[in-house]
Amino acid sequence: MKILIIGASGTIGKAVYERLSGDNELVTANYNDGDVRVDLGDKDSIKKMFEQVGQVDALVSAAGLANFVPLDAHSDQDFELALNNKLMGQVNLLRVGRDHINDGGSITLTSGVLSRQPMPGSASISMANGALESFVKAAALELEQLRLNVIAPAFVKETMVMMGMDPDWGISAADTARVYELAVKGEMHGQTMDVAQHQ
Repeated sequence: MKILIIGASGTIGKAVYERLSGDNELVTANYNDGDVRVDLGDKDSIKKMFEQVGQVDALVSAAGLANFVPLDAHSDQDFELALNNKLMGQVNLLRVGRDHINDGGSITLTSGVLSRQPMPGSASISMANGALESFVKAAALELEQLRLNVIAPAFVKETMVMMGMDPDWGISAADTARVYELAVKGEMHGQTMDVAQHQ
């Protein structure tokens, strides 16, 4: 399979790359490096990426920016970042990319556990995650030539360590990547796949 991985330079993205490397042809797209460059918050950049990459069998997005900010300090820019990048960036991967996915292929996007288990400071992240999950559920009803799913990772142990958090209740990037592989190779469609429930 030819698989395009967006955000392959991140903690989860690297693990997904390793998990899918086997017999697949992998193409990486990141903001600063990779086989091609892409700015998820810029629809024209997404179009250019697909023009460069051509047809693929699967697309995996492990990207999307949003900030942890206390609600009282949340600025318009914080909300716009979550909406334009984390949400619409991934929505546009489907809108632009659907014609570049071979029939029977799949698109796998990334939300997060904060859609259902919010915490202080997560208002814009939780908002974007929840909206993305609802979008996938609805959009899948109108897609016949490809499968569309969204992965909801729990807190990743490696990220928790970098943030100075106790990693004991997190899930490793490698274990998280197993769920992405399941979405790429499985038959599910229109699903939010909660990583914690697939352990």
